[in-house]
Amino acid sequence: MAENLRIGIPSKGRLSEISTELLADAGLSFRRQERSLFARVRDMPIDVTFLRTDDIPVLCAEGAIDLGITGSDLVNESGAVVSTRLKLGVGKCRLALCVPDDSGVKRPADLDGKRVATSFPQITTGFLAGHKATPHIVNLSGSVEVMIALGVADAIVDLVETGSTLAANRLHVLAELGSYETVLVQNPATPHGHVADRVARRLEGVVIARAWSLLEYNVPEAKLAEAEQITPGFNSPTINRLEQSGWFAVRAMVKRGEVIDIMERLEQLGATAILETAISNCRL
Repeated sequence: MAENLRIGIPSKGRLSEISTELLADAGLSFRRQERSLFARVRDMPIDVTFLRTDDIPVLCAEGAIDLGITGSDLVNESGAVVSTRLKLGVGKCRLALCVPDDSGVKRPADLDGKRVATSFPQITTGFLAGHKATPHIVNLSGSVEVMIALGVADAIVDLVETGSTLAANRLHVLAELGSYETVLVQNPATPHGHVADRVARRLEGVVIARAWSLLEYNVPEAKLAEAEQITPGFNSPTINRLEQSGWFAVRAMVKRGEVIDIMERLEQLGATAILETAISNCRL
């Protein structure tokens, strides 16, 4: 048994940066030496291992690492037996079946016997089998958007974010196979369960904090009840009477994506000194 818990994160790319930032915000600080495959977390019995993103689910299932940060699409594709401890709220995307704008394929069943290029052969095969279609899978590890133009495939299955790349290649979505995001996975048999729980809880605090802001404002007593309806808070708002008679100070957590709209509504209500403060970490 390894003395320390091992957590695997991508060795390069955008997801490597995201993972490193998440761990740092959760108080898991480390320094990676150039080209090193391992780093030690300060003040905790944890080693960070730098791996290929698509290897992380399998290595976690095999016990080489105890925890891993990777895409849920890669977890599903690998079929690895791991536990998803936490959705990390980043890297959200859709896996979609796409065909040319002028294609005669109108439904997934029409792809029976056709060529489908993808980096997700297992997910694709299972999805199309559910539509009574058995395609020829062209398994690729790189970009697949140009495969139709190259005459390699009749359709593709790929990750889609904004859809701009599809439009540039004159493709459209025929069907969606699923929605995915970056996740924290765990080996169910890890001997470091207590430390794994601490890591998951710390990361959860960061993920939740990123979804909320702290809003503070002053409001006249006559409008207090209406203001509470606008900012009910996580459980309830904190309310204190101001020295100025007939006024109250209110503090409440609000969803970060709703902050601007809520500030406008409070201003229209007569609230003043409306301030937003970012939350870097929390426990709820």
